[in-house]
Amino acid sequence: MASMNIFTPISLPSNSYFPRRRQPISAPFAAVNSPESPPAKPEIELEFIGPKASSDGSYPVDKAKEISGEKLLRNIMLDNNIELYATYGKVMNCGGGGSCGTCIVEKPESWRLACQTIVGNKENSGKVIVQRIPQWKK
Repeated sequence: MASMNIFTPISLPSNSYFPRRRQPISAPFAAVNSPESPPAKPEIELEFIGPKASSDGSYPVDKAKEISGEKLLRNIMLDNNIELYATYGKVMNCGGGGSCGTCIVEKPESWRLACQTIVGNKENSGKVIVQRIPQWKK
């Protein structure tokens, strides 16, 4: 049997339903009335008071500065090498899931889990003082 070619090339008229692709037009970018620099994002200063007093009776203070509303308190502490967990918490923490309670810290007038606390709200700036809880209270 002879083979039949069922695919026959056809030519489409120029006014067909399939429009031609257009080449992209490139235009130089020009900033119109752009300010010199974008507005600064508000920052939060944090002071972390240590859980144990030193021999002279003063508590160690660690400091950090972050952009308001962008990070969890737990991540700020870990990123700045600030001790967050007591001995048990170093081994048994939930990794920020909010289920173990080993990252508990005291903020003014309340207790919070550091893994569930966003510092700031993207609009405010200021200072936050955090008291790290002694191991015997955890």
